[in-house]
Amino acid sequence: MPSMSLFFSQLFNGLAMGLLLALISTGLTIIYGTLGVVNFAHGALFVVGAYAGYTAYGITQSFVAAIVIGAAVALVLGLVIERGLMRMYYSRPPEDQILVTFGIGIILVEIVRSIFGGISLSVPTPEWGQGIARIGSLIYPLYRLQALGIAAATLAVLYYVLYRTSLGLIVRAGIEDAQMVNVLGINVKRTFLLVFGIGAMAAGYAGVIDSPIVTLSPDMGHRVLVDSFVVVVIGGVGSFPGAIIGGIIAGEILSLTSMFNPAYSHVMLFVVMALVLILRPQGLMGQEGRE
Repeated sequence: MPSMSLFFSQLFNGLAMGLLLALISTGLTIIYGTLGVVNFAHGALFVVGAYAGYTAYGITQSFVAAIVIGAAVALVLGLVIERGLMRMYYSRPPEDQILVTFGIGIILVEIVRSIFGGISLSVPTPEWGQGIARIGSLIYPLYRLQALGIAAATLAVLYYVLYRTSLGLIVRAGIEDAQMVNVLGINVKRTFLLVFGIGAMAAGYAGVIDSPIVTLSPDMGHRVLVDSFVVVVIGGVGSFPGAIIGGIIAGEILSLTSMFNPAYSHVMLFVVMALVLILRPQGLMGQEGRE
């Protein structure tokens, strides 16, 4: 049996992992909820943001600059993808949207691979994140606590934007009935462009925040994409609170299960997803009857 210190350490690991997954999944669920697009390029945007942050850190030696540049690169890339390609697929069948976003993801990953190679890279922990923190008898890496706080603060900002601003009101109304919003004279297409950009930026931003914790590789976005879809299914499609709750649940399952047998951590995650689909098909916070 694991010790109590290991158990609490894994609890914190799960919370930090869960909030990062929630941050990534928030972008995914906003894009799907508003635009109706299943964005299979979301994991590749996570990779692009992480590598852009790695490059920026190597040039500036500033992790803050790396966060800003990584998020900005993902944002601009998201805007280009939406303006140049995705808006032509909104009225197309879902399988067309899946194929085009899957293709975009492959292209982005291979571009990253051609530039940086296939070897694993690492981003040093910033100076202000080095060292350990003592929480009672628990010794925990300081940066992991800071990453947890950064993810939580970012989610709070996104919550404020979605639920306390006019833009958020339009986005949430567009999730429910985009046609009615358009009838009211609001430029829904411009809003959709911004939504896609924000979703892409959330993925790239999370990639930079996570880069000092994990090693970077061009293929790391695949697992992130799968985990993010599981989070969205558990929390409920189009639900911002659902993405947060689903992310925390997924993070704790992955972290706590790995104490006993890491090989079964994702198995348990899919078991929980299956149970949610059986008992509550719309997800924990999703709306019943939503297409």
